[in-house]
Amino acid sequence: MTLWNAVLVASIVCVALKTLGYLIPPRWFEAPTPSRITDLLTVALLAALVAVQTLGAGQDVVVDARVPALLAAAGLLLLRAPFLVVVIAAAVVAALLRLWGWAA
Repeated sequence: MTLWNAVLVASIVCVALKTLGYLIPPRWFEAPTPSRITDLLTVALLAALVAVQTLGAGQDVVVDARVPALLAAAGLLLLRAPFLVVVIAAAVVAALLRLWGWAA
């Protein structure tokens, strides 16, 4: 299977799943349990993505300048700072740590 065949198959599967989502009756998701599951699943997937992107480098777990930057961003989010300020502050923390040679 070539790369283009894999892309085409993945695209067809994505469109089929999206179409299937439109065919499911809305009342199935209006019950309390499915609603709570979908809300929590979104948070869990986002947290997993952040963890993998912060700590992952191939197959290894790496602690570098991204970890303190993430901690700075989390602290600013707890203080209810605007999102743009959070992103800029995290970038500045990571850039300064890399400039100083720590965990490049």
